[in-house]
Amino acid sequence: MADVRNQESSGAASQCSYDVFLSFRGEDTRKSFTDHLYTALVDAEFRTFRDDEEINLGETIKSELQKAILQSRVSIIIFSKDYASSGWCLQELVMILNHMRTSEHVVIPVFYDIGPSDIRNQTGSIAEAFSNHEKQFNAEMDERKKNELMDKVNEWKAALREVADIGQRFLQNQPDGHDSKFIEKIVAAVSFELNCPRALGVDPYQFEMDDCSDGHIMLICGMGGIGKTTIAKFVYNLNFEKFEACSFLANIRECSERSSGLVGLQRKLLSDIQKNKKSMIHVVEEGKIRIKHAISRKKVLIVLDDVDHKYQLEALLGMQDWYYPGSKIIITTRQKQLLKGYEVSKVQEVEKLDGNESLELFSWHAFGQDHPLEGYEDYSKRLVEQCGGLPLALITIAATLSGRSLAVFESAVEKMKAIPNSEVLASLRMSFDCLDEHDKHLFLNIACFFIGKDKDYVTTLLDGCDFYTKVGIENLMDRYLLTVDQDNKLMMHQLLQDMGRELVRQESPKKPGKRSRLWRHEDALDVLQDTTGTERIEGLVLDFHVTEDSMRYHSENSSKRRHTSLLSWLPIVSSTVKSPSTTDKIIIETAAFSRMPRLRLLQLNNVQFTGGYNKFPSGLRWLCWHRFPLRSFPEDLPMKHLVALDMQYSSLKQVWKGPKLLSRLKILDLSHSHDLTNSPDFSGLPNLERLMLKDCINLFEVHKSVVTLERLILLNLEGCINLRKLPSKFDHLKSLEKLVLSGCSKLDKLPPELEEMGSLTVLYPDLTAINELPCTTGKQKYGLSLVIKIQIISIFLFSVFYFYAGW
Repeated sequence: MADVRNQESSGAASQCSYDVFLSFRGEDTRKSFTDHLYTALVDAEFRTFRDDEEINLGETIKSELQKAILQSRVSIIIFSKDYASSGWCLQELVMILNHMRTSEHVVIPVFYDIGPSDIRNQTGSIAEAFSNHEKQFNAEMDERKKNELMDKVNEWKAALREVADIGQRFLQNQPDGHDSKFIEKIVAAVSFELNCPRALGVDPYQFEMDDCSDGHIMLICGMGGIGKTTIAKFVYNLNFEKFEACSFLANIRECSERSSGLVGLQRKLLSDIQKNKKSMIHVVEEGKIRIKHAISRKKVLIVLDDVDHKYQLEALLGMQDWYYPGSKIIITTRQKQLLKGYEVSKVQEVEKLDGNESLELFSWHAFGQDHPLEGYEDYSKRLVEQCGGLPLALITIAATLSGRSLAVFESAVEKMKAIPNSEVLASLRMSFDCLDEHDKHLFLNIACFFIGKDKDYVTTLLDGCDFYTKVGIENLMDRYLLTVDQDNKLMMHQLLQDMGRELVRQESPKKPGKRSRLWRHEDALDVLQDTTGTERIEGLVLDFHVTEDSMRYHSENSSKRRHTSLLSWLPIVSSTVKSPSTTDKIIIETAAFSRMPRLRLLQLNNVQFTGGYNKFPSGLRWLCWHRFPLRSFPEDLPMKHLVALDMQYSSLKQVWKGPKLLSRLKILDLSHSHDLTNSPDFSGLPNLERLMLKDCINLFEVHKSVVTLERLILLNLEGCINLRKLPSKFDHLKSLEKLVLSGCSKLDKLPPELEEMGSLTVLYPDLTAINELPCTTGKQKYGLSLVIKIQIISIFLFSVFYFYAGW
């Protein structure tokens, strides 16, 4: 099969008129070697410039050649014995090297009947040529002009030394054949350079195949639009000439869904391997037999692009022992675990680009150079930021803006915030469409509500919503639709999140009340105020406190705050935009919820309601109501199905009176509730696993019923500065793993039974009045002992820092 050229036109290529510029001394090689090389390049479909064909009569030769150099991606310089005798050739060399230094222009030196050492040391015919140049220039009568000419000679000499040391070079006098083989190598080098995915920010040489490797499968995996196919094409083009037969099967996922399906792909594979010999195949099993027969007899290179299911591999790849020694298989996929059970010799996960790489790639496609045009820098950087390092998005957006005015760039920035690019979303959606219904709904819930949330928190919550969250998250991660960061937070590429939210918006573009999920404050407010909700709504966010800008502020500063965790209970002055004043506070009728019987996920911030709370949906699983305005919970608020109750920054003084039976509740967060003096009675919460009372600065007592919580894993009392003691019988908390007491400055004693708690592995007692820590001897307590010691060291180092910083 022929060289597979890159089908995605690059921005640099779109701005260049030629693939190759040929530089040579006409009298030496024009009608011999250069002519053969030119023909081979044209036959390989490379747009090639040579002066005798491209320059029109009557045009200025110098300006036309300079223009051709600037509009070429590769220059091949053919050095012959008399090359240096031509002053014009030497000047052309200077122009080529100048272009190379300021761009991605590639220079390939070819030494024909002359060696690099002659060029570098300027001996033999080179020395003779420069002697003639100097004699001619010394004859100049105008002293100023003579000096200019001699400076030019020095520039030519420096250029020759530089080009002689370029790493990739070709010598005609190598012992492996005649001009034809020599030319084949040069054409292969041009193919390498023009198909190399360096524009994706990837080191191309890491994809080279090891001829001696026993393994023969290379897996290239990553999210949609990350550049897997481009890389596979590059590896294929770099290696195909080393094999007896080769085949590149593109878009297998899409092709396998067509009428001819896998049988059509099998026919294509066999036709490539058997050199266009047609194979009449009618069923997949017959195709597998014929493929086994064909690939077991010759060394082959096969690329299987965009494989999505194992049945596709079984039909096309067969068993590994079918292959002739030395054969290589390249597979691209969005599914990391696709090749379980296969012996893979190399796995390459393609990562997104960093900021500098992204801007460079965007600039090549938008401006034809490696940086934005003057005046376009700010808008380019903002567009690049929104693309999140995804090559497909960068290329697509840049291509649509190429040659456009500054006003169009400004408009594109605003449009991309509101409406993601349809072409990019279509590519990303392929991964979503391959999910089953369970995982699709899980993905949409995470994309709309839970990015940046703790993985364990979300797992506990969504398990209570009838999801199989652990296996679902693994499936999403396997398809590069979701990641988990070092802090155990769920993360997603911004464009994937945009894609998920756009899918929800398309459920009813004009009527938000008919969508399944409402995450935009404006949409949720309209639906609640106009009472246009429907039974389709499963999740809703209404946030009157934090604007988009302040959210960005917190995101940018979150990493800084992590390094001051010992102080995290102290008040933080934020730049958030304050909520509306009391006089212009928007109050919502609770009756608006009566039209949303399937609402299970509800997130509110600084919201006030009027009317009976019995109108709230009875099936709520997650109620996150920050800055809850009431002093205690309304008695008629439906809570029996709640799995997670998050009431941070509330005005609660008393949560509820007496026991409250909430048998499904697993997470209770009352952190930053500064008016709370007593914790609630916990005896009606038998399945509670996480209890957070962080920064409840007026809390002086934790209800004694807390020790009845046999499933409790985490108890966080950080920053409860008025807490004086903990309940007795702490050893009844048989599942407790983590106890956070940091900043409980009036707490001077730990329950003695803490020493007997085998489940407790993490204890944070820093910045308390405790002067005696539990005795943690024995193998069972080793983990707890280690954490306590680390905390003591941390307290000491913090004290030193505090002293010297002058806080």
